[in-house]
Amino acid sequence: MDSSLRNSLNPNKLLKEEFVSNLTGSSMIEIAALSTIIPILVILRHSCYCSGVIDASLKKSDNPVIHSKSLKQYLAAITVDFLVIVIPTILFFTVLAEWSCLCAVLFIFLLLLLIAAKGIHSHSPTWETANQSLKENISSFRVVVMITTCLCILAVDFRIFPRRYAKTETYGTSLMDLGVGSFVLANSLVSQQARNVPSTKRKGALKSVFPLIVLGLVRLITTTGVDYQVHVGEYGVHWNFFFTLAGVSILTTIINIPPQYSGIFGTTILVGYQCWLTYGLNAYLLSNQRGTDIISQNKEGIFSIFGYWSIYLIGVQLGNSIFFGKNSTATLRSNRRARIIVWILALSFWMATLLLDSYVERASRRTCNLAYVNLVLAQNLQVLAILMLSSYVTGNGTSVLEEAFNSNLLAAFLLANLLTGLVNLSVDTLSTSSIFALFILLAYAFTLSSLTGLAKFYGIRLKFW
Repeated sequence: MDSSLRNSLNPNKLLKEEFVSNLTGSSMIEIAALSTIIPILVILRHSCYCSGVIDASLKKSDNPVIHSKSLKQYLAAITVDFLVIVIPTILFFTVLAEWSCLCAVLFIFLLLLLIAAKGIHSHSPTWETANQSLKENISSFRVVVMITTCLCILAVDFRIFPRRYAKTETYGTSLMDLGVGSFVLANSLVSQQARNVPSTKRKGALKSVFPLIVLGLVRLITTTGVDYQVHVGEYGVHWNFFFTLAGVSILTTIINIPPQYSGIFGTTILVGYQCWLTYGLNAYLLSNQRGTDIISQNKEGIFSIFGYWSIYLIGVQLGNSIFFGKNSTATLRSNRRARIIVWILALSFWMATLLLDSYVERASRRTCNLAYVNLVLAQNLQVLAILMLSSYVTGNGTSVLEEAFNSNLLAAFLLANLLTGLVNLSVDTLSTSSIFALFILLAYAFTLSSLTGLAKFYGIRLKFW
């Protein structure tokens, strides 16, 4: 072994990079199954939510700092949420992975039973109730995206995590392929553009890009400094997730498209980008050969911005037309109308994904091509559509854990990255037994959930945009 690697803080760097390389992904059916199970877990938690577990002031309070006398109850509620939502999710990502499709069917039947149990005895929701429910559905969706991402970024380094769930090398579909696209879409649906915030109030949007660039540079410097494993084929030599978010934000701010036309503009860009890929760009992007210039070194990250920007623009129009009124920045449209549209769109995007993947070009996270964008839209809208069924279930409400994550999405992600790095530098993840790996993942998830909850409890919030 090279002496530099032997003296490194991360001596198994090359082995860990090989461990997540040259993978082909899983089937779309399995992705759809996992995308069914996780939101139903959230609905199940909502259905058994008891207001007696925790005082209402812990959930809905104008004062961001909650009285310390309630800390014990608050942590108890966080723990229950963790047991019902997070632990089953970890199990389905690991030891129960082979049973995901069967369990998805069982969960669907269970959800139908819960809906039937509410039945005709429920009263028709008022406008205010429906409006509040829709806000909670969107918040739950964003939290599901974040929790799934946070769990996967560490789990992927252990052998207990199925390789088919890890990011694909060139073409294919996998659970982790959806991470960045889901994050971009989740932000776009509730963005200032989608909410019709006047452009004059968005002049300072470029200022919010600066922290993302700083985070990108910090990640680049720290990963290089500790010799942390980085799969170059994911974004390039120097590029990372934060630079992609910054690039999308810059383009959106500079090129100001009205929300009612942003989806059309985004689709046009996406189709043009796909044509460019088809006629030679994909061969360049998927090649392992790199020049010495900055563009060639980071070709995947730079060119895939066209695809991610398209996701954002389409998400803005979807958020604006489905959830927000044309003349109001605060009023959400009716829950029933939104629910029907989201279900139709989810099914339509799944059909489009199958056709594009078969007859145009296979989905590629690395290039963020047309099929991949449709896959992101289909999978995320499926999750949102299922969550929007929660209004049919008795006991509908938002869990404490969801509210904690929703208040600090970016901070939770940064904390997850920090904890993931600490685990990788402290433990040989490749030789860890399945039982010990599962224990580490549970401890990591509980630490992340507890610290995120405490941040909410004490009114700590980190928000850039």
